[in-house]
This record gives sequence, C-alpha cells and structure tokens, in this order.
Amino acid sequence: MSPANAKLNAFPVFVRVDGEAVAIVGNGEEALAKARLLAQSSASLRIIADNADAELLAFISLAGAVHVDTAYDAAQIEGAAMVFAASGDEALDRRVAEDARRLGIPVNAVDRPELCDFFTPALVNRAPVAIAIGTEGAGPVLAQMLRVRIDRMLSPSLGRLAALAASFRAAAERLPKGNRRRRFWSDFFAGAPAKAIEAGEFDRAHGAALDLLVSNTPASGHIALVGAGPGAEDLLTLRAHRLLMEADAIVHDALVPEAIVAMGRRDAERLPVGKRKGCHSKSQEEINALLIELGRAGKRVVRLKSGDPLVFGRAGEEMAALREAGIAYEVVPGVTAAFAAAADFELPLTLRGVTSSMVFTTGHDLKGNSLPDWAKLAISGATVAVYMGRSVAAEVAGRLIEAGLSPDTAVAVVENASLNNRRRFHGTLADLPSLEARADLTGPVMTIIGDAVAGANFERSEPLAARRREDTGHEEAASVAGAEGARE
Repeated sequence: MSPANAKLNAFPVFVRVDGEAVAIVGNGEEALAKARLLAQSSASLRIIADNADAELLAFISLAGAVHVDTAYDAAQIEGAAMVFAASGDEALDRRVAEDARRLGIPVNAVDRPELCDFFTPALVNRAPVAIAIGTEGAGPVLAQMLRVRIDRMLSPSLGRLAALAASFRAAAERLPKGNRRRRFWSDFFAGAPAKAIEAGEFDRAHGAALDLLVSNTPASGHIALVGAGPGAEDLLTLRAHRLLMEADAIVHDALVPEAIVAMGRRDAERLPVGKRKGCHSKSQEEINALLIELGRAGKRVVRLKSGDPLVFGRAGEEMAALREAGIAYEVVPGVTAAFAAAADFELPLTLRGVTSSMVFTTGHDLKGNSLPDWAKLAISGATVAVYMGRSVAAEVAGRLIEAGLSPDTAVAVVENASLNNRRRFHGTLADLPSLEARADLTGPVMTIIGDAVAGANFERSEPLAARRREDTGHEEAASVAGAEGARE
C-alpha cells in the first residue's frame, strides 16, 4: 500500500475529560510525565503511588491532584474515564491494563504499545485549540520534533481568537449557509478580528467581528490560476496550498494528481475539466465560461493547472476571458516540468562556459515547413526542454539534425518527473526517435536536449541506445525472415 493510501491503526479523537477522573498508576518519572500532560486539561487527576518520588509529590501538591498513597489495587481505578499504567514495572503495567479492560476503561501503558487501547499524542496547546500529533507509539521522538515545529508556527494568541470565535458561533449560524457563512469565518480568522487579537486589543477585535457579521456587501468572486507543480505534493507552493484550503470550488486538469486536489477543503466543489491528450472533457471556451460563471456567483475558485499555469497552460486565454468579464483573478506560479525533470537528473539547465540560455517548447512547432526560431537557438547551444514530446520525438530529432544540430548532442528524458514512479532515460539526439515506439511510457514525458545535459547524473537512468539497438535488431530479424520467405 502506498503512503498516500496508508490506513491509520489508531484513529485520533478528542475525549471529554472536564470533571472526569483520570487515573495514573506509578511513582516515578513516567507517571510525572503523564501527570504533566494531563494537567493541561480540566480532568480530575487521581495518582496512585506508594513511595512516590519527591518530584511527583511536589507536583501532586501544586496541581491539587488526588494522591492514593497505597500499593495498587483494581478498586482504585474504578469510575475513571481513562487509565495510565506508568509504573515502569512490566508486570504491574500489564496487571493495570488487564484490570482497566475488565472494567471497560480505556488504558495506556507507557512505552508498551502492545498493552495500549489508545496512544497519547504530542500536544500543541492553544486552548481551546489543540493539535495532537501521534505516531501510534512508533516514534514518540518524531512526534515531539513535529510538535516543536508546529508550536513555532502558531501565534500565542490563537487560543484567544478561537475563544472569541466561540462567542460568535450562534450569531454566525444565523447567516445563510454556504458562501456567505464561510466568508464570514474566513474574514474573521484572516482579517481585522485576528489582527486585533494579535495586537492584544480584544475590544477592537470584538467590534471588527460585529462589523463582519452585519456587513451586507455581496461576496465578490475571485479566481486563482494556480500551478500545481509537476506532480509531487511537497512541490506545491505555500500560497497554492493556502488558496486550496480557502477555495469554494477547485477546477482542475486531468494531469493534476488526486492527492493535490485532495489538499483543498473537503467541502469544496471539485470540477474536473480534462484537458489531456485524447480525452478533452471540456473545450477551452467551456472552461472560460465555467470560471466566469463561478466568479459571478461570488465563489473563491482555484483553477488548478499542472506545472506552471503560464507555461503551456493556456492561462493567457483564461486571463483574457476573466478580464473581459470583470472577474478578479491572480496567478500563482508552480514548478514547471522542465525544472522537475532537471532536478531528477541533477542536470544544470545552464552551465557556465557551455550554455547560458534555454528554450521551452512542445515540439509541435516543428510541424511546419520552416524551422522555428528556437531551433536556431538550439543549434547555437541553448538547452531545449520539450514538453509532451514522446509522440513527436522522431520529428524533433530529425528536424534538428537536418538543421545542423549534432546527432551526438546529449539528451535526457523523464517520465512522471518528480514522482516516486518516475523513469529516467539518457542518450543522444540520434537515440531520441526510439521514444515513439515506447508504448510502456504512459505518463507525461519531458525531454531535455543540449550540451549542458552531459553534466547530468545518469546513475539511476536507462540508456536510450539499448532500446534503439533492440528495435534495430527486430528490424534486421524481420528483414532476414522476409528474405528467407521470399526465397522459399
């Protein structure tokens, strides 16, 4: 099972513990660590510890916890909402776990995952906001490292902002469902109320929230033309991710992986529009009309395009249509496939003393009778990145060689650039036509041609020449068979 489809063995939930008893069995460091964690809640702590360490005793006194100062007995955990076996003694922890299960109480045994009904997370506390990070007991240190990173990202005032939001929840529920209500909360958490809370001005924050609540300004639509990158989720920009989380609708191309579309809000409308060779589900005019319709309806829309929207993404036509319709839009760049393919090969697209320019093309420019200007650049030493080039590989190679580019010019080819299932091939311009016969290459193919390619890392790459020799061998065998058949 791939990581994207991996299933959780422990499903995270938040358990109500306000006023409930939580029992901790143990008299040392493990019990103290759990007690400190639980002290961040409003649970009533019951610590069962004879011969408790001095530090644990000090905590019990300071926190006002109930101290059961006798040897453990099952009766001492009755009525608890949760039990923690934290004695450091395997036999005692096992006994506590068995007693808790018999009494129908969920139990956690410190450092003994096989005895646990649940796992305690690393906790980022911005009450009433809490972020729990769990690893199912597999990597507590990793969970703590992530906690530190997330803690640094979140404002210390986040809890106060959440508390203010709770006071407005009933009023917000009276707003019309859908876009109007979502817009209120979006502006609340990202607009004037949040800024006022950050500045410590609670009264101003309350007033700003009231202004948002009574505002009758109609929602204005906004379209973000967003580059989804070459496929890997972690190459998506932070701005693209934020816009996906805010979008009411996501209009996406066929080449955008489902994992990236799924990074948007769960309740966002998802509208696939195809635009893949051989399976165009909507024409460009229909896509333009859809974006205008969504914008006029006041929706926040992410138009998600593979790679960068301004590189062979037909963004120019969509921007022109939106401008003419008076719909606000912005462009968010993405990592284009040429850069991802170059990174996969550790390939310098420009190389001092070798090449200082590069060309992006689809290769279809070579269909005409005259040679396009970029071909002259290639001959003069520019690096050429050919998008969607498998089906025209022979024509690209033939026309460039005919125009004067050496057949020995280095070539790098990547299928599914940036993804774990990428395949890399290398060779020369003379080897490139073998791509056309490669029916096994079903993903998007990126071809890079030029002298700078010779500086790439080919350790994890297959030679194109091997397939070229194989194809030549088949042709020779067929010729011999044909001649023998003719003689017979």
